[in-house]
Amino acid sequence: MIPDLRADFNRRWTPVLYADFLRRLDAAAGTHVEFRCSETPVFLPTDLLDTMIKYGQELYSQLASNPSYRTAADATIPAEFRVPGSSEHPLFVQADFGLIRLPDGSLAPRLVEIQGFPSIYAFQVLLAQQYNDTFRLSDSLTPFLGGLDETSYFNLLGKAILNGHSPDEVILLEIDPFHQKTAADFFVTRQHLGIKIACIRDVKREGSRLFFEGKQVKRIYNRVIVDELVRKNIQGGFDFRDEIEIEWAGHPSWFFLLSKFSLPWFKHECVPETRFLSDIAKLPDNLSDYVLKPLYSFAGLGVNIGPTKEDIAAIPDDKRGEFILQRKMDFVPTIDTPSGPTKIEVRIMYIWDEGGLKPVNTVVRSGRGKMMGVDFNKNLDWVGATAGFRIK
Repeated sequence: MIPDLRADFNRRWTPVLYADFLRRLDAAAGTHVEFRCSETPVFLPTDLLDTMIKYGQELYSQLASNPSYRTAADATIPAEFRVPGSSEHPLFVQADFGLIRLPDGSLAPRLVEIQGFPSIYAFQVLLAQQYNDTFRLSDSLTPFLGGLDETSYFNLLGKAILNGHSPDEVILLEIDPFHQKTAADFFVTRQHLGIKIACIRDVKREGSRLFFEGKQVKRIYNRVIVDELVRKNIQGGFDFRDEIEIEWAGHPSWFFLLSKFSLPWFKHECVPETRFLSDIAKLPDNLSDYVLKPLYSFAGLGVNIGPTKEDIAAIPDDKRGEFILQRKMDFVPTIDTPSGPTKIEVRIMYIWDEGGLKPVNTVVRSGRGKMMGVDFNKNLDWVGATAGFRIK
């Protein structure tokens, strides 16, 4: 989206360089990266990035200042996931934006979703490094936000995850972590912070304490996605509801408290019309202009673009509060690639620090399918996960 940088990159790109990039990425991660990484990074204009950063902070502020929202969101947490000791604020926040074209021709961000759950904070730095090193990007570019560099970024991430504890007292908790598509992020997190990667089945409770590999666990960097836990009927070595001596780096309640449930509550220019399905007395006639989404799912699971009345009628009345109907946005292609114009979705990553949300990095996904997920972009090139760079 910065034309001279885009043209220069496309001119210098070769299949040999891309193959070298993928090889170097796997070697540096210490494992094969299971998801597709695009042939190109993305060059983001500073003013557009600043707008997205501001919008994400404004959206969270709307919710934080609305006690009715917190009461309603609290009520959505299922009984089996009412984890003691919820925090006043989320430690990690992600705000995802697509781009539309305004009548004057300029680009503007529109919210896709917002979540209070960690993203790939460690891997994303490695991804940017490999683009930079392989393709010899300009020294004037950086992937970091908020005035950070690599050292200050990992200092902040370590502060958030460790909270002063020794790394051997902190675990990254997941379901079968070494078989997850995001395993590369777990490896890179371990490289930088020294914490252990733990499967939820292998963490054991003894009285009010948790142990992993014979060592007491005092803090958990939580990467367990609730809908996967339920869908696969995973039985962990402890119950999330237990009264135990543990700190959470990313309290599990924020999976519910800041999620698609938030979307109908926002009043902001960047949020498309969104309503709970249970609140709609008469469905719009133009359902093809809407998207039906389950509240609690990841990676686009269950999303229905342009649902039919029959699709909606199949949802029982007592389940309709678990779905939203959102007006579809016409996200425009903005990246010029040899395979044609490509759309992007930009995730602004924040860490709660010193009383506020600090922007730290971006995750960018590109695609030419109906959605950005892998399943919607099969057999395409110049799509997938990528890194965003801005001019320093």
